[in-house]
This record gives sequence, structure tokens and C-alpha cells, in this order.
Amino acid sequence: MRRTRLITLLTLAVLVLLAFAPAAFAGMQNGGQGLYGESTDLAVTNVMFILIIFFPVCCLVLSLIQWRLEKRKYARLDAAKRRSANADWRGGW
Repeated sequence: MRRTRLITLLTLAVLVLLAFAPAAFAGMQNGGQGLYGESTDLAVTNVMFILIIFFPVCCLVLSLIQWRLEKRKYARLDAAKRRSANADWRGGW
């Protein structure tokens, strides 16, 4: 029952998107100009330089975050190992 409902819903969604796609393209009356304005060579060059800077910085920041999280994980595991080795934390008499 759930599978047929999901297939019906997905089929309906695709048909609705296909029905409204020509109307979306017909509404472009600005000659292909974007929100920023006319695309000049300088604007495209600046955007590409920003992208060239963004991706290495993004990789660096995400790597540093992962390194810190891994460092915390291993510190937590070492602390748990030390606690389990200590007789005071095992309980008993």
C-alpha cells in the first residue's frame, strides 16, 4: 500500500513539474541577464578567483574541524580505558 502511494505521488510530482517547465522558461524577458546584471569578463574572472580561494579554504577548515573532533574522540576513549583499569571505578568491595 505504501509503495503504490509513493510511486503515485512521485509520478504526480514529475508530471506537475513537466507541465510547469515551459511556463517558467517563457517568463524570461530579461535577455538572459542575471540578478547581478550584465556578465562581463571582469565579473566572471572575479567570481572564479573567489571560487579558487573558497574551495581550498573550505577543505582546510573542514579538515581542522575533523582533526579536533578525532582528537576529542581519542581522548575520550583513552579516559574510558583508564577509568576501566582503575579499581575504584569498577565497583565491588
